[in-house]
Amino acid sequence: MSSYSELSNLPLREIPGDYGFPIISAIKDRYDYFYNQGEDAWFHSKAEKYKSTVVKINMAPGPFTSNDYKLVAFLDANSFVCMFDNSLIDKTDTLGGTFKPGKEYYGGYRPVAFIDTKDPNHAALKGYILSAFAKRHNLFISLFRNSLSDHLFNNLEKQITEQGKSDFNAFLPTMTFNFIFRLLCDQTNPSDTVLGAQGPEHLRKWLFPQLIPSLSAKKLPNIIEDTLFHNFLIPFGFIKNDYNKLVDAFSKSAVSMLDEAEKLGIKREEAVQNILFLVGINMFAGLNAFFPHLFRFVGEAGASLHTQLAKEIRTVIKEEGGAITLSAINKMSLVKSVVYETLRLRPPVPLQYGKAKKDFMVQSHDASYKINKGQFVVGYQPMASRDPKIFANPDEFVPDRFMNDGEKMLKHVLWSNGRETENPAPDNKQCPGKDLVHLLGRLILVEFFMRYDTFTVEITPLFRAPNVAFKTLTKASK
Repeated sequence: MSSYSELSNLPLREIPGDYGFPIISAIKDRYDYFYNQGEDAWFHSKAEKYKSTVVKINMAPGPFTSNDYKLVAFLDANSFVCMFDNSLIDKTDTLGGTFKPGKEYYGGYRPVAFIDTKDPNHAALKGYILSAFAKRHNLFISLFRNSLSDHLFNNLEKQITEQGKSDFNAFLPTMTFNFIFRLLCDQTNPSDTVLGAQGPEHLRKWLFPQLIPSLSAKKLPNIIEDTLFHNFLIPFGFIKNDYNKLVDAFSKSAVSMLDEAEKLGIKREEAVQNILFLVGINMFAGLNAFFPHLFRFVGEAGASLHTQLAKEIRTVIKEEGGAITLSAINKMSLVKSVVYETLRLRPPVPLQYGKAKKDFMVQSHDASYKINKGQFVVGYQPMASRDPKIFANPDEFVPDRFMNDGEKMLKHVLWSNGRETENPAPDNKQCPGKDLVHLLGRLILVEFFMRYDTFTVEITPLFRAPNVAFKTLTKASK
């Protein structure tokens, strides 16, 4: 568990900021957050306005989706890491921030991500998930390679040939869902279940009411989107059929995982809900946010980086006898650094929430602040991991940042709800799929540059993950 050290040599300061007029100011902040400024600019504007990286904020979505929206934000690397200290921060029902989906989305249970470490059920459920990953680690590479070949690369090439460019984001859901389902469901093809070919669509419908209050889809006029999705909750009944199909598919297909749960004393019904959450939030939503950023950064870096990546990847694979193995992937230091740098700049889950378990002092680089027991707090990772007092050129994509001596900076990569140098465990809240996400990021680059020399992209900014269109794909030279 991370320990947050209290420093005594910084001046004590009142937490700056102003919650403003009830309801009205919170709604204005919501419009600025989603529409007028955007997430990054909004948080930066608060820090600049109050000359502090610990500030009071009205956190979106606010009224009328949530009544508990008066938070304190941690916007630098020093203050942010207190979010990892289980003795200070209670994570009960705070995963989604100020908005909490109803238990009906999880069959009346609360998945482990919504449970604080003080709850005895946390260690049992988290240990179960970690054990499930460990037992299936030999399948990671082979299953993911098959999914890339069957559902991504061939489709990208075909669409570029037929239409002149290819929508990377459009093919990701099927590719990622196929991999995840086969991994956790005894290699069952999801198309052979009640889901048919609509598995990703059912999953997205189930996710939508849980995520949209805290996001902007950018597909409707602002006032209409805000009225529909940030003021009112979508009734569960609208997606109940999708949820039931997902539960049916995992109940019948994830036999080994459910048997493992029963041996650990976990009810099959509760295990199914945790599997569904793991699949939907932790893996499907996370990977579909991460991969577009990865190919955006690599694509925009240009042919020089592509040449370096292709050379490293092909040289190592050749030295390993032509096999793409974990041992080979672990030798690719530039590939590894590129993935870390992407996760530093654009963590898949940018916000960490919690409530203070007791009064404590939090430190920025410049001052100490008292956090009162019960205070709702939030850490914004993209500012913490782009802290200019920690990283040089913090807003730039530097592909080799974490190579050689740069590895010592990995302790400041915080994307997984913990430091990159730490590991998920039953007694902490670090993402159980931390190592798998990093492996898949490296593996998709390895597979890509074994096939192609270079590529060009067209980027369309969205609220968080960009839309990536491939304009050209140059096949690997022989």
